[in-house]
Amino acid sequence: MKKNATLLFILGILLISGGMYYYPYKKINHASEPKEKNHIQTQQEQKIPRSGDLIFQTSLSQQSQAIQLATQSPYSHCGIVFEENDQLYVLEAVQPVRRTLLTEWIKRGKDEHYVLKRLKDAEKTLTDSVIHEMQTIGRAWEGKDYDLTFEWTDDKMYCSELIWKIYDRTTGIKIGQPEQLKDFDLNSEIVKNKLTERYGNDIPLDDTVISPAAIFNSKLLETVQL
Repeated sequence: MKKNATLLFILGILLISGGMYYYPYKKINHASEPKEKNHIQTQQEQKIPRSGDLIFQTSLSQQSQAIQLATQSPYSHCGIVFEENDQLYVLEAVQPVRRTLLTEWIKRGKDEHYVLKRLKDAEKTLTDSVIHEMQTIGRAWEGKDYDLTFEWTDDKMYCSELIWKIYDRTTGIKIGQPEQLKDFDLNSEIVKNKLTERYGNDIPLDDTVISPAAIFNSKLLETVQL
Protein backbone atom coordinates (compact mmCIF):
# COMPACT_ATOMS: atom_id res chain seq x y z
CA MET A 1 0.00 0.00 0.00
CA LYS A 2 2.76 2.43 0.95
CA LYS A 3 4.62 1.62 -2.26
CA ASN A 4 1.51 2.24 -4.38
CA ALA A 5 0.83 5.51 -2.58
CA THR A 6 4.40 6.61 -3.18
CA LEU A 7 4.15 5.80 -6.90
CA LEU A 8 0.88 7.71 -7.22
CA PHE A 9 2.41 10.68 -5.42
CA ILE A 10 5.43 10.73 -7.78
CA LEU A 11 3.18 10.33 -10.85
CA GLY A 12 1.05 13.26 -9.68
CA ILE A 13 4.12 15.47 -9.33
CA LEU A 14 5.31 14.53 -12.84
CA LEU A 15 1.93 15.32 -14.39
CA ILE A 16 1.76 18.68 -12.63
CA SER A 17 5.32 19.53 -13.68
CA GLY A 18 4.59 18.49 -17.26
CA GLY A 19 1.49 20.66 -17.34
CA MET A 20 3.39 23.67 -16.02
CA TYR A 21 5.95 23.22 -18.79
CA TYR A 22 3.47 22.49 -21.58
CA TYR A 23 0.95 25.29 -21.19
CA PRO A 24 3.37 28.23 -21.12
CA TYR A 25 5.00 26.77 -24.26
CA LYS A 26 1.66 26.76 -26.05
CA LYS A 27 0.93 30.28 -24.85
CA ILE A 28 4.21 31.64 -26.20
CA ASN A 29 3.58 30.12 -29.63
CA HIS A 30 0.04 31.42 -29.72
CA ALA A 31 1.09 34.93 -28.77
CA SER A 32 3.72 35.07 -31.51
CA GLU A 33 1.27 34.40 -34.35
CA PRO A 34 -0.54 37.76 -34.34
CA LYS A 35 2.80 39.60 -34.40
CA GLU A 36 3.78 37.83 -37.63
CA LYS A 37 0.39 38.51 -39.17
CA ASN A 38 0.54 42.17 -38.15
CA HIS A 39 3.97 42.47 -39.76
CA ILE A 40 2.61 41.06 -43.03
CA GLN A 41 -0.41 43.34 -42.89
CA THR A 42 1.84 46.35 -42.34
CA GLN A 43 3.91 45.47 -45.40
CA GLN A 44 0.76 45.10 -47.50
CA GLU A 45 -0.66 48.38 -46.23
CA GLN A 46 2.57 50.15 -47.15
CA LYS A 47 2.01 49.20 -50.79
CA ILE A 48 -1.47 50.70 -50.98
CA PRO A 49 -1.33 54.01 -52.91
CA ARG A 50 -1.74 57.11 -50.77
CA SER A 51 -2.42 60.76 -51.43
CA GLY A 52 0.84 62.42 -52.44
CA ASP A 53 2.40 59.29 -53.96
CA LEU A 54 4.03 59.71 -57.36
CA ILE A 55 3.31 57.21 -60.10
CA PHE A 56 5.27 56.48 -63.28
CA GLN A 57 4.58 54.54 -66.47
CA THR A 58 5.77 54.11 -70.04
CA SER A 59 3.34 56.15 -72.06
CA LEU A 60 2.05 55.02 -75.45
CA SER A 61 1.89 58.61 -76.72
CA GLN A 62 3.67 59.74 -79.88
CA GLN A 63 6.40 61.58 -77.98
CA SER A 64 7.06 58.78 -75.48
CA GLN A 65 9.96 57.18 -77.33
CA ALA A 66 11.70 60.52 -77.79
CA ILE A 67 11.41 61.25 -74.05
CA GLN A 68 12.76 57.80 -73.18
CA LEU A 69 15.76 58.25 -75.46
CA ALA A 70 16.49 61.82 -74.37
CA THR A 71 16.27 61.02 -70.65
CA GLN A 72 17.65 57.47 -70.91
CA SER A 73 14.74 56.14 -68.88
CA PRO A 74 11.86 53.78 -69.71
CA TYR A 75 9.40 56.01 -67.83
CA SER A 76 8.01 58.83 -69.92
CA HIS A 77 4.87 59.84 -68.00
CA CYS A 78 4.05 60.53 -64.37
CA GLY A 79 1.34 61.90 -62.10
CA ILE A 80 0.43 62.41 -58.45
CA VAL A 81 -2.05 60.19 -56.61
CA PHE A 82 -4.90 61.57 -54.51
CA GLU A 83 -7.80 59.95 -52.69
CA GLU A 84 -11.18 61.59 -52.87
CA ASN A 85 -14.61 60.19 -51.99
CA ASP A 86 -13.03 56.79 -51.30
CA GLN A 87 -11.57 56.65 -54.81
CA LEU A 88 -7.97 56.91 -55.96
CA TYR A 89 -7.20 59.05 -58.95
CA VAL A 90 -4.12 60.48 -60.66
CA LEU A 91 -3.71 64.18 -61.29
CA GLU A 92 -1.80 64.37 -64.55
CA ALA A 93 -0.83 66.80 -67.27
CA VAL A 94 -2.12 65.44 -70.55
CA GLN A 95 -4.45 67.35 -72.85
CA PRO A 96 -5.70 68.98 -70.73
CA VAL A 97 -4.53 68.73 -67.10
CA ARG A 98 -7.08 66.48 -65.42
CA ARG A 99 -7.85 63.82 -62.84
CA THR A 100 -8.01 60.21 -64.04
CA LEU A 101 -9.14 57.22 -62.02
CA LEU A 102 -6.07 55.24 -60.96
CA THR A 103 -7.39 52.04 -62.55
CA GLU A 104 -7.89 53.80 -65.88
CA TRP A 105 -4.52 55.50 -65.67
CA ILE A 106 -2.75 52.18 -65.18
CA LYS A 107 -4.51 50.63 -68.18
CA ARG A 108 -3.19 53.40 -70.44
CA GLY A 109 0.44 52.53 -69.84
CA LYS A 110 2.55 50.00 -71.70
CA ASP A 111 1.68 46.49 -70.45
CA GLU A 112 -0.20 48.22 -67.61
CA HIS A 113 3.13 48.40 -65.77
CA TYR A 114 3.73 51.23 -63.31
CA VAL A 115 6.03 52.22 -60.46
CA LEU A 116 4.71 53.88 -57.31
CA LYS A 117 7.08 56.09 -55.31
CA ARG A 118 6.62 57.89 -51.99
CA LEU A 119 8.40 60.68 -50.14
CA LYS A 120 10.65 59.03 -47.56
CA ASP A 121 9.30 61.13 -44.69
CA ALA A 122 5.75 61.23 -46.02
CA GLU A 123 4.22 60.42 -42.63
CA LYS A 124 5.73 63.59 -41.19
CA THR A 125 5.59 65.94 -44.19
CA LEU A 126 2.37 65.10 -45.99
CA THR A 127 -0.11 66.15 -43.34
CA ASP A 128 -3.83 66.47 -44.09
CA SER A 129 -3.45 70.23 -44.53
CA VAL A 130 -0.57 69.80 -46.99
CA ILE A 131 -2.51 67.23 -49.01
CA HIS A 132 -5.49 69.58 -49.04
CA GLU A 133 -3.27 72.40 -50.33
CA MET A 134 -1.87 70.11 -53.03
CA GLN A 135 -5.37 69.21 -54.17
CA THR A 136 -6.38 72.87 -54.18
CA ILE A 137 -3.50 73.77 -56.50
CA GLY A 138 -4.29 70.75 -58.66
CA ARG A 139 -7.92 71.80 -59.08
CA ALA A 140 -6.84 75.32 -60.02
CA TRP A 141 -4.64 73.89 -62.77
CA GLU A 142 -7.17 71.43 -64.13
CA GLY A 143 -8.15 72.33 -67.67
CA LYS A 144 -4.78 73.89 -68.54
CA ASP A 145 -3.41 72.86 -71.93
CA TYR A 146 -0.55 70.40 -72.19
CA ASP A 147 2.76 72.19 -72.74
CA LEU A 148 4.21 70.76 -75.94
CA THR A 149 7.31 72.99 -75.75
CA PHE A 150 8.09 72.32 -72.07
CA GLU A 151 8.23 75.94 -70.97
CA TRP A 152 8.82 76.84 -67.30
CA THR A 153 5.62 78.85 -66.84
CA ASP A 154 2.23 78.11 -65.29
CA ASP A 155 0.35 78.95 -68.50
CA LYS A 156 0.59 75.36 -69.69
CA MET A 157 1.80 72.20 -67.97
CA TYR A 158 3.63 69.00 -68.80
CA CYS A 159 3.49 65.96 -66.52
CA SER A 160 6.71 66.19 -64.51
CA GLU A 161 6.44 69.97 -64.23
CA LEU A 162 2.98 69.61 -62.68
CA ILE A 163 4.03 67.33 -59.83
CA TRP A 164 7.38 69.06 -59.27
CA LYS A 165 5.70 72.45 -58.81
CA ILE A 166 2.94 71.07 -56.57
CA TYR A 167 5.53 69.61 -54.20
CA ASP A 168 7.74 72.68 -54.33
CA ARG A 169 4.92 75.12 -53.61
CA THR A 170 3.27 73.17 -50.80
CA THR A 171 6.25 71.65 -48.99
CA GLY A 172 9.27 73.51 -50.32
CA ILE A 173 10.69 70.14 -51.35
CA LYS A 174 12.31 69.97 -54.78
CA ILE A 175 11.97 66.40 -55.99
CA GLY A 176 14.50 65.98 -58.76
CA GLN A 177 16.97 68.47 -60.17
CA PRO A 178 15.73 70.67 -63.05
CA GLU A 179 18.05 70.64 -66.04
CA GLN A 180 18.46 72.51 -69.30
CA LEU A 181 17.27 71.03 -72.55
CA LYS A 182 20.88 70.75 -73.75
CA ASP A 183 21.67 68.42 -70.82
CA PHE A 184 19.60 65.62 -72.33
CA ASP A 185 20.73 63.09 -74.91
CA LEU A 186 19.65 64.77 -78.14
CA ASN A 187 21.65 62.62 -80.57
CA SER A 188 18.94 60.19 -81.66
CA GLU A 189 17.19 60.92 -84.95
CA ILE A 190 13.88 60.30 -83.19
CA VAL A 191 14.71 63.00 -80.64
CA LYS A 192 16.03 65.42 -83.29
CA ASN A 193 12.89 65.02 -85.39
CA LYS A 194 10.65 65.65 -82.39
CA LEU A 195 12.61 68.79 -81.44
CA THR A 196 12.37 70.10 -85.00
CA GLU A 197 8.64 69.35 -85.02
CA ARG A 198 8.15 71.36 -81.82
CA TYR A 199 10.65 74.20 -82.23
CA GLY A 200 11.68 74.36 -85.86
CA ASN A 201 15.28 75.48 -86.22
CA ASP A 202 15.27 77.59 -83.05
CA ILE A 203 15.64 75.00 -80.29
CA PRO A 204 15.83 76.66 -76.83
CA LEU A 205 18.69 74.55 -75.48
CA ASP A 206 19.07 76.72 -72.37
CA ASP A 207 15.45 76.38 -71.23
CA THR A 208 14.81 74.84 -67.81
CA VAL A 209 13.17 71.41 -67.90
CA ILE A 210 12.27 68.83 -65.23
CA SER A 211 12.00 65.30 -66.60
CA PRO A 212 10.09 62.26 -65.30
CA ALA A 213 13.47 60.54 -64.99
CA ALA A 214 14.89 63.26 -62.71
CA ILE A 215 11.94 62.89 -60.34
CA PHE A 216 11.97 59.08 -60.57
CA ASN A 217 15.65 58.95 -59.58
CA SER A 218 15.35 61.41 -56.69
CA LYS A 219 16.90 60.13 -53.46
CA LEU A 220 14.06 61.80 -51.57
CA LEU A 221 11.72 59.06 -52.77
CA GLU A 222 11.37 55.38 -51.93
CA THR A 223 9.84 52.76 -54.19
CA VAL A 224 6.52 51.41 -52.90
CA GLN A 225 5.52 49.23 -55.86
CA LEU A 226 7.68 48.15 -58.77
